[in-house]
Amino acid sequence: MPSRLATEIRPLHADDPHFPAGLHDLADTPSILYARGALPPPIGQTVAMVGSRAASTYGRAMAERLAGDLTRLGYAIVSGLARGIDAAAHAGAMNAGGGTWAVLPSGLDAITPRHHERLAESIMERGGLVTEIAGGGPRGKGEFIRRNRLIAALASAVVVVEAAGTSGALATAAAGRRLGRQVLAVPGDVDRETARGCHRLLRQGAALCEEAHDVIVAIERWRAERGSPATGDGAPRTAAARVLRALATRARTLEALARHADLAPAETLAALLSLEWGGSARRWPGPRWSRVEP
Repeated sequence: MPSRLATEIRPLHADDPHFPAGLHDLADTPSILYARGALPPPIGQTVAMVGSRAASTYGRAMAERLAGDLTRLGYAIVSGLARGIDAAAHAGAMNAGGGTWAVLPSGLDAITPRHHERLAESIMERGGLVTEIAGGGPRGKGEFIRRNRLIAALASAVVVVEAAGTSGALATAAAGRRLGRQVLAVPGDVDRETARGCHRLLRQGAALCEEAHDVIVAIERWRAERGSPATGDGAPRTAAARVLRALATRARTLEALARHADLAPAETLAALLSLEWGGSARRWPGPRWSRVEP
């Protein structure tokens, strides 16, 4: 029986005004993108999170925590629906109440991997599924590598959580670097095989990623390089994102932050606790809060 995900598949041609703008940065932009559910947000609101299928407990926990923290800050997560890091990133975003997008190496009538059909249905209900394949399963391993460039193009930053030396996640990072996206890597145990790819990326100049704040700093750097204002259409507008913009290096009181963010004090406090957890805010006696600088 065909998956119910095969219904309501929408083809978008590259000249369609709703075609994801980030894909036009590719030298080989797909002529048609097939979508199920919502389309991905602008790249300034999206983070790609990828890594090993054979992920460790540590890797899955980091992916889920990072995705959740970034979701609470208003960012969408895009990944590849694979087991391991991809699945943990998708789950982290949805558990935090946000949307997530999966880019498939197959048609939307042949969910890959097949054992993630239920996960794909959950993603479609909260975000969406996209592919450049008209139909059917992957035609070979090359489809997985080709798919990775789409993941990178749909985001402003690519975070590699765990990756062996030959992991396909490194291809996503390489695509991101070619496209001018920010590339970050999460460090791991030096004797763990799935940490070697991340450590190689760090040696090659990828930014260190230990918490959500590191990703926020990288995205702000990306915006500065592009000349995009932090308050432009590509910036998230959640309560946490508004409070983050209100924070300064000089500590401010809750009332001052609430006034600058145009939020109620209770909502501001909840956002501050989230920002503290993600490493973007520091609490001082008073109490007052300041922004954590890189």
